Amino acid sequence: MDGLALIVIIIAGVVLFFTVLYFIPVNLWITAQFSGVRVGLFELMFMRLRKVPPSIIVNSLITATKAGLDITTSDLETHYLAGGNVPTVIKALISADKANIRLTFKQATAIDLAGRDVFEAVQISVNPKVINTPDVAAVAADGIQLIAKARVTVRANIAQLVGGAGEETILARVGEGIVTSIGSASVHTDVLENPDKISKLVLQRGLDAGTAFEILSIDIADVNVGENIGAKLQIDQASADLKVAEAKAEERRAMAVAEEQEMRAKSQEARAKVILAEADVPRALADAFRSGNLGVMDYYKMQNIQADTDMRESISGQGDGSKSSK
Repeated sequence: MDGLALIVIIIAGVVLFFTVLYFIPVNLWITAQFSGVRVGLFELMFMRLRKVPPSIIVNSLITATKAGLDITTSDLETHYLAGGNVPTVIKALISADKANIRLTFKQATAIDLAGRDVFEAVQISVNPKVINTPDVAAVAADGIQLIAKARVTVRANIAQLVGGAGEETILARVGEGIVTSIGSASVHTDVLENPDKISKLVLQRGLDAGTAFEILSIDIADVNVGENIGAKLQIDQASADLKVAEAKAEERRAMAVAEEQEMRAKSQEARAKVILAEADVPRALADAFRSGNLGVMDYYKMQNIQADTDMRESISGQGDGSKSSK
């Protein structure tokens, strides 16, 4: 039993020893002391309890102290607990300090928490970045399309990184400026001869206002001639006018056909009236006989005159036509 108790005590002691080493990282404390960073053992233990990795805080503090930056462990812990990237912030502050760029710890942490890479921003401030725009198509006043591509050299604006617009806004504004500049040219050859006019006009517009970048230069890398948009529009307009004219002609033809059918209907109606009128002739003759206004000799004389008229029309060649018309 004494041997078993001794084994239990030894195991408990080992577990307690490693537990103490976990909560109180003595090796990290020794490293900090030899690096000139004053960090207490209990402070490291409290970092563990606050679920803050002591190694990240201490190593970052050692790096900042060696670079001459005045930063406390409390500042680094606060930024870590807020979800920031402590090593990146320290690297950015050191780079900005070496490049004589004014960047405070508060600015750096704000930029980092905003979701931007603060170290990359400092690098762009030191070494400007070139952004290539996609092909921008625009039409000059003479109707010729030009396709331009530009290279925009930008430098990060540290003061505008929080709340400032990004690269997409720069590209959109530059593209809009190129379209406006080409559109204001009277002929496309002016743009081909002096593409630098586009750069000057675009730079004068102050496109970097409200963005996280400062535009240093805009260089037109390439200008190509595209389609003749003016001629294409004229062709489309002529085609549309032709369709309109055809539609109006079809309308007039339909109206003429309808009018012809209406005239035929009126002709048939008039012919029906004539037939009705002719049907009244025999009744009128019968009434004349009954009333004594017409005699038998008068009737025969009328028949002879009618026969003589038909014969004359037949001889003159008008009889068939008149009969056929009837």
